Amino acid sequence: MTATLTPPTAPTAAAPKRPPTAVRAKPLRARAPYLLRGALLALSVLLLGIAAQLVLLSPLQHRAAQATGFDDLRAALALGTAPVQQETADGKLIAPGTPLLVLDIPRLKVHQVVFEGTSSDVLAQGPGHRRDTLLPGQSGVSVIMGRAAAYGGPFGGLDRLRPGDTLKVTTGQGVFRYTVRDSRRAGQPAPPLPAVGQGRLVLVTASGPAFLPEHVLRVDADLAGKPADTPPAFIAADSIPAEEQPMAGGAPHWFALVLWLQALALASVAAVWCWFRWGHHQTWIVFTPLVGVVGLQVAEQVTRLLPNLL
Repeated sequence: MTATLTPPTAPTAAAPKRPPTAVRAKPLRARAPYLLRGALLALSVLLLGIAAQLVLLSPLQHRAAQATGFDDLRAALALGTAPVQQETADGKLIAPGTPLLVLDIPRLKVHQVVFEGTSSDVLAQGPGHRRDTLLPGQSGVSVIMGRAAAYGGPFGGLDRLRPGDTLKVTTGQGVFRYTVRDSRRAGQPAPPLPAVGQGRLVLVTASGPAFLPEHVLRVDADLAGKPADTPPAFIAADSIPAEEQPMAGGAPHWFALVLWLQALALASVAAVWCWFRWGHHQTWIVFTPLVGVVGLQVAEQVTRLLPNLL
């Protein structure tokens, strides 16, 4: 029996090593798609977050603020401590956001607590009283501003008011009724100032398509009956900050906005990386709530920049 001889196998040559430059360049090229997709994801989340904040969440926040405001104002009216002038009993200006009065517009089925101030933050709670005007029910001109669409849009139907419609205001000085005189938009002349011993209430909101304001709408209403005692004004006319003027943008908390933007960018890039390297199902489960919460926080800060009458 003859043995079969197998020829010896030639030794395998070692694979050539890659140059160090190729090893360093590959991670940069590999990260680029993740960074680009992460940026697109962050932008999409931001836009969706702003839409969700304005359309879905802001009415809930407005309703909660109104409920709290009603409770606080009801207690103040019962105790006789509701504000009746621009200053408190200890000589300090009324803090912005303080509940002042209740406004009823029967034609529009509006029943709202009105707060002190007209900044974007205050008008997110409900209509706001312009601080450099007297309180409604007193002799002179009072101004109340409110949003047209976002945060419940309490003044969204002001354009449906007609001359002769009635308004009711409940303050610490009693109940007062107003009769609508007319409405006017930007560029139209204002009516003459009320005579001494008469009062006027001006309601202000945005005019135009919902969430796309174009002009400022004002509705003038004259006080029916005798005004209440009118204390002296402590805030000079037209002296309120720019952020409290009609259609002014708010002042966001820049530190919080920058931090939440950084968190959104990191979460978006990490989600894209995990989508390709970890798995689709795992990424959905872990990153959907994380990116959603961070996106809403960023959207809430961004909406502060939008016009206060939006």
